Amino acid sequence: MNSISPLKSAPASDLQRILCIGGGPAGLYFALLMKARNPALQITVVERNRPFDTFGWGVVLSDQTLGNLRAADADTAALIGNEFHHWDDIQVFFKGRQVRSGGHGFCGIGRKRLLNILQERCLALGVDLVFETDATDDQAIAAQYNADLVIASDGLNSRIRQRYADVFKPDVDLRNCRFVWLGTHQTFDAFTFAFEQTEHGWFQAHAYQFDDKTSTFIVETPEAVWKAHGLDQMEQPEAIAFCEKLFAKYLGGHSLISNATHLRGSANWIRFPRVVCERWTHRIDVEGRSVPVVLMGDAAHTAHFSIGSGTKLALEDAIDLANEFAQGGTVDHVLEGYEARRSVEVLKIQNAARNSTEWFENVPRYTGMEIEQFAYSLLTRSQRISHENLRVRDTQWLGGYEQWLAGGKAMAPMLMPYKVRGLTLKNRILVSPMATYSAVDGVPQDFLLVHLGARALGGAAMVFVEMTSPTPEGRITPACTGLYNDTQQAAFKRIVDFVHTQSSAKIAMQLGHSGPKGSTRVGWEGTDEPLESGNWPLLAASALPYGEQNQLPAAITRAEMDTLRDQFVASTRRAVECGFDWLELHCAHGYLLSAFISPLTNLRTDEYGGDVEARCRYPLEVFRAMRAVWPADKPMSVRISAHDWAPGGNTDADAIVIARLFKEAGADFIDVSSGQTTRDAKPVYGRMYQTPFSDRIRNEVGISTIAVGAITDADQANSIIAAGRADLCAVARPHLADPAWTLHEAAKLQSRDVDWPKQYLSGRDQMYREIAKQQQLAAAANAAMAAQSGEETH
Repeated sequence: MNSISPLKSAPASDLQRILCIGGGPAGLYFALLMKARNPALQITVVERNRPFDTFGWGVVLSDQTLGNLRAADADTAALIGNEFHHWDDIQVFFKGRQVRSGGHGFCGIGRKRLLNILQERCLALGVDLVFETDATDDQAIAAQYNADLVIASDGLNSRIRQRYADVFKPDVDLRNCRFVWLGTHQTFDAFTFAFEQTEHGWFQAHAYQFDDKTSTFIVETPEAVWKAHGLDQMEQPEAIAFCEKLFAKYLGGHSLISNATHLRGSANWIRFPRVVCERWTHRIDVEGRSVPVVLMGDAAHTAHFSIGSGTKLALEDAIDLANEFAQGGTVDHVLEGYEARRSVEVLKIQNAARNSTEWFENVPRYTGMEIEQFAYSLLTRSQRISHENLRVRDTQWLGGYEQWLAGGKAMAPMLMPYKVRGLTLKNRILVSPMATYSAVDGVPQDFLLVHLGARALGGAAMVFVEMTSPTPEGRITPACTGLYNDTQQAAFKRIVDFVHTQSSAKIAMQLGHSGPKGSTRVGWEGTDEPLESGNWPLLAASALPYGEQNQLPAAITRAEMDTLRDQFVASTRRAVECGFDWLELHCAHGYLLSAFISPLTNLRTDEYGGDVEARCRYPLEVFRAMRAVWPADKPMSVRISAHDWAPGGNTDADAIVIARLFKEAGADFIDVSSGQTTRDAKPVYGRMYQTPFSDRIRNEVGISTIAVGAITDADQANSIIAAGRADLCAVARPHLADPAWTLHEAAKLQSRDVDWPKQYLSGRDQMYREIAKQQQLAAAANAAMAAQSGEETH
């Protein structure tokens, strides 16, 4: 490779010659934007295909993206807008039924027509278009055109990205489904998702109209199903005939068409490559000059076609970089700003696309649902479309869905009651266990009474006590609670009695042993940091410290395992005497039982080490012993770390096995957390980031789940419950800031389906009125901003 380090950057105003390698949407649109803003620029687009020649069918853009195009260049946007086929509805066909919802606001245009418009606009502005030129050497062609800036818009299989891979550091992930991009003269008046089951598995079609007589028709299925039908061995005509027969009821007698007939065998069936680049800009030596090379469009990133954002991202890359150049500054400053801003925006879309991709890769996970919930799950699969967003799009449809889900009167999903065993929760919101470090000798003090009592009065269906140890040595810190003597039991009974007599909430006990994470300081003195003095001996599955600075635990012996199991049982009996409504066993976050389950912390060579079933053996022994003495009419849950977020650790596939084992042992719920099993964990944080683990466990194992982690508002909770991603939502930090979080979120929804304590009723209606007034003002301000920016309100 012939490359050099960046030299002193010239002012952006000194830029004279731009070379775009690749004549797709990114390269063409950037060229015309720059030329329209600065006609003196010499801009050349080099494309390997013939003039006005392209492959592919239709592309999809949202109304919001159209608004961005209008703001960037109104003339081009008008030309594109005149060719669009617009629709608002999405229609889902599943198991002989269909669901249709509106207000989604999308447009389709033929990829060929889009490129033709961009090409014509480039020519009209004076951009040089060079066709049938395969730029195999970017440095040579940059020298040929004496380029000051090279835009690497050479697509998905970018040679430039590959040539400088050590700088761009691309990560290419081939996804699990095979898909084929076809067309048809059947026209669809809605974006259509059709699902068909075969003897080997499920196929799905994504279909949408993009001109007066043509629609895109993408057929997708997991690779195993594709191979089971022999599609990997079929030539194109035979495979197309298979698809026509499978989806005949949607084609109205029309055929499916390929525009890639030059491909032999099954080469037109591909796996989607998700591309992420660590860097987007680089400088190369062009005959002694330091010339920047910038990735754009599919060369820099890809987003799965199921959210229709590939072309959107390419066009918005071009808009962003052109806008950045318009601001002035040095070229390096411009490129740094482009990369920093766009990489974050693209990552948001790619995260949504990943969620969407995984939904379609795992359709069987959701086929036990009725079409009503199946369609809702599909519509919200990316986690970017929420419950209230669906209400804005189609109020009538969502109201009908809420009514169906509740089995009667429509209500916010998070406020629906839930019955498990002999217990009925008044809604779906729980207060997570949160360490308060307020106990003395394991005895809960008045602080915990106030903390839990306030949140029980705040509208949640149930409050969890923080992790409580069955032994003195099993506490995390000296200020953590225990349930191993009569004094502790009496103090907990006082709290339980308050919750039961002063509120309609339930209360749950969570029992756990700290294991290798014990004998540490209280949270505000250093989380998981060892005590400076007064340490006690630790036990763990294996003699491995939680971190280099933590104490080395002893590997627990069989005799000690028996003793500890019996201590868990004794604490369970005390929890019964206290009157707790629910019991949870803590098997997550690197504590003792979690340390057995994770392969990173369990190196045992006896029957309690090895594969995941063996690693779960002792936690299951403890759970079964507790379940045997816990009342049969009261529920039990298990909190697990569904992913270790560390190389060699448990993944969500292991979590499926773990959940099945606890279900067979009698667990009613899996409380789905993740991480904290090792200091090397690197979680990928984000809103509701652990909910996909809950979704998978609930819908593959068939056990009820609790979703936890970065759930911050009612809209998110409603989406989770309505989509069947969990049965209950546990909310922690928002409840720290606002003990009455559930009441306040219900008030924001203007919902009366929440149980207010009688002591609070005098202020309730005034609060509802004030919130409604604030919402009206906010809606008016948002509408004004949308109108000013030219974006559509939905």
